[in-house]
Amino acid sequence: MQTIKYPSRETWKSILARPAFDHTKLFDTVRNILDNVRQRGDSALKEYTLQFDKVEISELQVTQQEFADAEKLISEPLKQAIEMARRNIWKFHSEQQKEYRQIETHPGVVCWQKAVPIEKVGLYIPGGTAPLFSTVLMLAIPANIAECQEIILCTPPGKDGRVHPAVLYAAQVAGVHKVFKVGGTQAIAAMAYGTESIPKVYKIFGPGNQYVTAAKQLVSLKEVAIDMPAGPSEVEVLADETARPEFVAADMLSQAEHGADSQSVLITTCEQLADEVQEQVNLQLEQLPRKELTAKSLANSKIIVVKSLEEAIALTNEYAPEHLIVSTRCYNEVADNVINAGSVFLGHYTPESAGDYASGTNHTLPTNGYAKAYSGVNLDSFMRKITFQHITREGLDGLSNAITIMAENEALQAHSNAVKIRLQHDETEE
Repeated sequence: MQTIKYPSRETWKSILARPAFDHTKLFDTVRNILDNVRQRGDSALKEYTLQFDKVEISELQVTQQEFADAEKLISEPLKQAIEMARRNIWKFHSEQQKEYRQIETHPGVVCWQKAVPIEKVGLYIPGGTAPLFSTVLMLAIPANIAECQEIILCTPPGKDGRVHPAVLYAAQVAGVHKVFKVGGTQAIAAMAYGTESIPKVYKIFGPGNQYVTAAKQLVSLKEVAIDMPAGPSEVEVLADETARPEFVAADMLSQAEHGADSQSVLITTCEQLADEVQEQVNLQLEQLPRKELTAKSLANSKIIVVKSLEEAIALTNEYAPEHLIVSTRCYNEVADNVINAGSVFLGHYTPESAGDYASGTNHTLPTNGYAKAYSGVNLDSFMRKITFQHITREGLDGLSNAITIMAENEALQAHSNAVKIRLQHDETEE
């Protein structure tokens, strides 16, 4: 892990570079799979499941018996942990519901909004080295609070042809309506286009590998909405001399173990802390079961020493981390100046893993610097806003001069006429 001391502002861009991958290189391969699924439906899905997951599937949808079997395999402590997480996620996201009132913008002109749920949403949960049942909770619970009519989930089967029991249990308690045993690019295609078994949805959520990311980008061009652009997971720790090096090291390693392309960054005002964190990372790394994978990620990770807290904050806002841990004496004051971050964790006893699982906030967040423009998944992600307005004749009369002048100056005479023709009538509205 590289240590950089007192970099000049001119070098910030190169220093903060992420281990980026050009997904456009995969577009031809991904597009072929998308087209095949669109044309051949379930048959293509089963063929790709055999090709990529090495398992033959006769029925794509998970049965009620499979749900029942999965529940028996989950330990009671894990069930209790999932329930605590479910309860906290529900509480936090349910408080995001808003009431919209009517606003009279001008005498006789009333405007308002109504929030309505996206009717059909698809959740993607990757397989691979870790069963991300926590992500099921993060996506399905706000979808339920929003009252989406159809919530489906796609995830690849294991070698036994079944979905991991913890994923199924989480799907059940979080209120997923249907689960399908299909993964990868083909799952994104199925949800984007619909097949004989899998319904077409209006918006797709969830993480995935480079092929899944490329597939989401392609289908979002005209078929379906997606949650946000995605890249490898990342964390930044912003720390001063009060931070505990063993805590900081643990936070950096917890992010690094996600995958070889993840990134952990420490920005600190204390040289001694930088050295001690490096030592702790080396010590703690040896105890991790995913040591080899984590070590690859650490090759992308950095410790950056700066001159002041103000510079640390400026560097942080330039990086725009997915996760930001503020481990400083005056963490609230630092937080007030953070403008680019996905989710922020304040104080020495607030690890990023709390947000990953059980504190209640959502862990589906913008990566790769997209925190400068995107929010993480929240209740609004599953809602649409429809605007309404009602104008009386008197109200239209009050707006008419502005409307007609603006329309005619844009050379849109019909727009102007739509106002004038109404005002030529003397009838008043009942």
